[in-house]
Amino acid sequence: MIDDLATSPAVQGLLERLGLGQLLPQQGESPMGRNRNVAGLTTTGSAVFVKQLDRRQPDAARRFRRQRAYEATAVANDGPLTSPKCLGWDDEELLVVFEWLDTARSGSDLATSEEFDDELAHRAGEMVGALHALPPDALPADGTGTTEPDPILLPPLEFFDSLPLAYHTQASGASLEAWGMLQRDTELTLALRRLRAVEAAAAVTSVHGDLRLDQFLLHDGRLLLCDWEEFRKADPARDIGAFVGEWLHRAVLDIPAKDAELSGPSSQLSHQDIVQRGVAELNRLRTRNVAFWQGYRATTAVTDPGLPVRATAFAGWHLIDRVFASAEQRPRLTALDRAAAGIGRSAVMHPEKFTTVLGLEA
Repeated sequence: MIDDLATSPAVQGLLERLGLGQLLPQQGESPMGRNRNVAGLTTTGSAVFVKQLDRRQPDAARRFRRQRAYEATAVANDGPLTSPKCLGWDDEELLVVFEWLDTARSGSDLATSEEFDDELAHRAGEMVGALHALPPDALPADGTGTTEPDPILLPPLEFFDSLPLAYHTQASGASLEAWGMLQRDTELTLALRRLRAVEAAAAVTSVHGDLRLDQFLLHDGRLLLCDWEEFRKADPARDIGAFVGEWLHRAVLDIPAKDAELSGPSSQLSHQDIVQRGVAELNRLRTRNVAFWQGYRATTAVTDPGLPVRATAFAGWHLIDRVFASAEQRPRLTALDRAAAGIGRSAVMHPEKFTTVLGLEA
């Protein structure tokens, strides 16, 4: 189904002002995402991807400013930052236009087909390292993290005390079950608070802020990184932990794709069985993280000895967060969900024991 964004006067007007012609409705398609978006060819033959942030969301304007800040930073620091070309924007309508790479494949799809190999992981590490190595004044002083505080609020520590009513009324049964489990875990809550405190004392760099495999695109042999709505200055351990956490997530939560016994809540396998299979899969995928870390250190000097430990703790939280993403679609938690949350908990609680296991050797 084609989104009516394709026929929006605001979109057509923006494309005309940019000299790109008009996007014909029958040629538009709507890729999946949390924002309204449409892609296709224009009357001038330009391939465009148009995204509009939902102004009804309280953080939409701020996310739009972060995306704009990234584009300004990428232009000013030509070379190390590789992303789809931005063609223009409309501040009032929260619209941004990119070159549409219709043959690009996401990192998530490549990982599923076993094509996101060590070489691509090394290149991803080089890209993230180059981002983190940007000079301290790289971000423009436009209120996007340089002139006002803009912390990353995940994990949502206030949820460990009580859930907001709006969240509670819309959450799935599995999500509420997961929060009930975590809210009783006082040790995990304390560990996450310690992590946030240590993070607050760490030196900050420019970060992507929402690094996931599906944010990487492979197009004509080039690896690109997209979706910069969380771009800001923050602890670099966030980005490193997110990448490592993606492979931790695949090692555990993607087991059902390889093992039908684990696909539902009636699984008879024990928690230990699930953990053992997850560990075996993680050992197989660990080389991705090793290659990423090597690429990262090849492009930026790691002078903070606590960086790998914090990154490991954030990888643990990433896995717990992915449990919630899966739980949103179900009435009950599965045995696999509970095991994954337990593995994530261990990484948060004792990250120093897992840095080498996850591929972040000193």
